[in-house]
Amino acid sequence: MSRIPPMQASVTNRTFARRSFFNIASPFGNKRKEYSERRIIGYSMQEMYEVVAVVEDYKLFVPWCKKSDILSKRSGYCKAHLEIGFPPVVEKYTSVVTLVRPHLVKASCTDGKLFNHLETVWRFGPGIPGYPRTCTLDFSVSFEFRSLLHSQLATLFFDEVVKQMVAAFERRASKVYGPETSIPRELMFHEIHHT
Repeated sequence: MSRIPPMQASVTNRTFARRSFFNIASPFGNKRKEYSERRIIGYSMQEMYEVVAVVEDYKLFVPWCKKSDILSKRSGYCKAHLEIGFPPVVEKYTSVVTLVRPHLVKASCTDGKLFNHLETVWRFGPGIPGYPRTCTLDFSVSFEFRSLLHSQLATLFFDEVVKQMVAAFERRASKVYGPETSIPRELMFHEIHHT
């Protein structure tokens, strides 16, 4: 029995992640993608809630959103028809949106042909004490394509698509409410998690 020196053992046990167009080693792997981020932003809970809750305006500012029509609405709830297109994929689906002013906007796809699962959650919490026009933003999105091919394509573009989407809501807040509150660098935080 040979003994591996400690330096070689640590190199031998290392796992190297590789990103490939098609993951041949695991063709039936998990197709679900999840992303979440938490940060302090320079808009109030109410301001951000209003930007995210007005689903019918998404077609005006959300990247790749071609249509955003409200089908029905009542207190704390709406149903919307959305058409999202980022070539070569265009998806039309109905989204059920739960609204809890000014804390939560949660949208779940109910009839997509492209997705097994699609859910976005926006949570707004108190910001920095002494800075009333700030809030803590918790954003998450999770989805699972029905097709492995679409899952693999999404893996290539997922991070960029999510970043552009979140940035679009911040730009919309700026357009509607003006520049965000300046937050001292030492009070800011930004955490990102994805799988």
